Amino acid sequence: MGANNGKQSGSEDSDLSMRTVSTPSPALILPPCSPGVLNGSSTSSSTFGTETIAMVHTPPTSLTHPQRSLRQPRDQQGAPIDILPDHAFLQIFTHLPTNQLCRCARVCRRWYNLAWDPRLWRSIRLTGDVLHVDRALRVLTRRLCQDTPNVCLTLETVVVSSCRRLTDRGLYTVAQCCPELRRLEVAGCYNVSNEAVFEVVSRCPNLEHLDVSGCSKVTCISLTRDVSFKLSPLHGQQISIRYLDMTDCFALEDEGLHTIAAHCTQLTHLYLRRCVRLTDEGLRFLVIYCPSVRELSVSDCRFISDFGLREIAKLEGRLRYLSIAHCGRITDVGVRYIAKYCNRLRYLNARGCEGLTDHGVEHLAKNCLKLKSLDIGKCPLVSDAGLEQLALNSFNLKRLSLKSCESITGRGLQVVAANCFDLQLLNVQDCDVPLEALRFVKRHCKCCVIEHTNPAFF
Repeated sequence: MGANNGKQSGSEDSDLSMRTVSTPSPALILPPCSPGVLNGSSTSSSTFGTETIAMVHTPPTSLTHPQRSLRQPRDQQGAPIDILPDHAFLQIFTHLPTNQLCRCARVCRRWYNLAWDPRLWRSIRLTGDVLHVDRALRVLTRRLCQDTPNVCLTLETVVVSSCRRLTDRGLYTVAQCCPELRRLEVAGCYNVSNEAVFEVVSRCPNLEHLDVSGCSKVTCISLTRDVSFKLSPLHGQQISIRYLDMTDCFALEDEGLHTIAAHCTQLTHLYLRRCVRLTDEGLRFLVIYCPSVRELSVSDCRFISDFGLREIAKLEGRLRYLSIAHCGRITDVGVRYIAKYCNRLRYLNARGCEGLTDHGVEHLAKNCLKLKSLDIGKCPLVSDAGLEQLALNSFNLKRLSLKSCESITGRGLQVVAANCFDLQLLNVQDCDVPLEALRFVKRHCKCCVIEHTNPAFF
């Protein structure tokens, strides 16, 4: 990314040429400035999308000079902020995002030394649709490796969200320089491919949290071939990922999920929303290799059926969170498996499962006594009878969504309100319930937020 104008560009090149005090230019990690930016030392801002970013200006010459002494006459002293001790500056800098921290490093020599304190660089967070993120990662990691050649031992988190310019080259940089990486988020970076992800996973043995949601080219998570050859047949246990989000990875298939499960046996959180090619067979592989899964989402996976829920039920009491929203092939049969074996379930999202009836809700109510959140919106076969069973058994219920449930009336809501005193959120949008029933809920569940579409109730 270029500087604001020709004058600034020359100044930045001169500043970056001084190896002893060089710092990554904010221009590397900020979008290009708008044409209307004023020159000089004035400040302005530009809004790109939802993020407002201060413009980059010519770095002050004080970067190359020692800090002014506080013993000078009052009219010659620096700004009052210079009185703050170093630990106070460090505390302030901990709250700054990566681009702002780089900008602070350009103020003066003291700020430069403080801004590059290793304790501030446990994480890098970059966002922006026009961000030259590959270049930014290369420059930042090079600076962080200055004291420990070729590796950065402090960096544990890299978050690069919605950066369409991120490519495999940027991830290769992270893999080569950050062996202590524990968390990587590249959500929405759709130019990233399997090979780069494999490289990160292979070179970062402590990686526990991986978010590749929206990376449509990613179809698998595995070690590189070279690393696999060096390990035993049980090399799958070498990948320590516990949290994996592959939402909107549309090309993921059962074979890919089989490989993921075999390599990532320590998974506890797995999100496969809108992975539309997955079937029940993929879930069978998952349960075989990953028995510790606590949270699982297969929302909008249209090929998942009751047979898939039968496999998921083998997770038994370990499962706490399950989302099967808009899985149209699921009926009471599959829900009954979940209710019978996963009796410690806390959260269930079954919105849009049109095959779910009062019988399925009754099984949930009688077996999952610790259920706290339930979404059965857009289930037209659920009626007041199912709500009555829910109210008489699920005393811990805090969140309930009945949005667009055509068979729900005020009678069912009143039974829920009279028994579920801890209810905090109730969604009855697009439900034909009378005003009196809503007022009854408000009187009995005083802390409950009611989402509704009745203009007479407020």
